[in-house]
Amino acid sequence: MKFIPYEVKTGSENMRIDGELLEKAVQTGFKEAIFRLYGWSPACVSLGRNQKDDFLAKDLLKSLNIDTVRRLTGGRALLHDKELTYSFICPVEYLKHGENVKESYKEISEFLITKLDKIGIHTDFGGQKPVNTKFDYCMLLSTGADLCYKGKKLIGSAQCRKNGYILQHGSILLDYDRELLEKIFKEEVDTDEITSIKEINPDITLEDLIKLFSEC
Repeated sequence: MKFIPYEVKTGSENMRIDGELLEKAVQTGFKEAIFRLYGWSPACVSLGRNQKDDFLAKDLLKSLNIDTVRRLTGGRALLHDKELTYSFICPVEYLKHGENVKESYKEISEFLITKLDKIGIHTDFGGQKPVNTKFDYCMLLSTGADLCYKGKKLIGSAQCRKNGYILQHGSILLDYDRELLEKIFKEEVDTDEITSIKEINPDITLEDLIKLFSEC
C-alpha cells in the first residue's frame, strides 16, 4: 500500500489531490492501494457530486469563513472541520468483492475497523435505515456500509469509480458543534444518530489518530 502522510489543505486542494491520485492510478495502471490522510483549512462544506446547494446557509458560511467544494463522490453534504479525513484508491480487482459497491465499502472499511480496535474503539457496520430524503447532512443517513460505534455513526464515507478504479474517502468525526450544524444544514441534528471520538474517549487526540493510521 502506498501511504501519503497527513497534510492540511483547502477544500478545493484536497478534492483536486484526490482526483489527481485517482487519475494517475488509472493512467499508470497502478496495481496497489493508495491511502491518504488529510485535514481542512479553512473549514469546508463538501457537497456530493450531484447534490444541490440550495439548502445551505450561504451568508452564514461566508461570515464564518467556511468554504464549499463539490466532491467527485456522491452522497450528501459534510462539514469538514474537527475530523480526520482519509482517501483510499485501488483497482477494482485489488478487492475480493470490488465489483459490488456495498461490499467494496465494507472491505475498505475493514482497514479502519482494525485500526480503531487497537485503541479500544470497536466499530461495526450500521444497520441500514430507510433513507429520509429531507436530510442534506450526510452523518444523519445510514447506508449499512457506514461505520458506527454502539449504533451511532462515527465515519461517513463516499465512493466513485473510474475505468476500473475505486476512490473512497471519508470523515472520522473527532468532535462536532450541533448548533452550528443545524444552522448550516437548516435541519435538526439528532445526537442519538451520530457520535465522535471526543464522546467515545476524550483522551484520544487528532495526533493519536494520525499516528494510528500512519502505521500502514
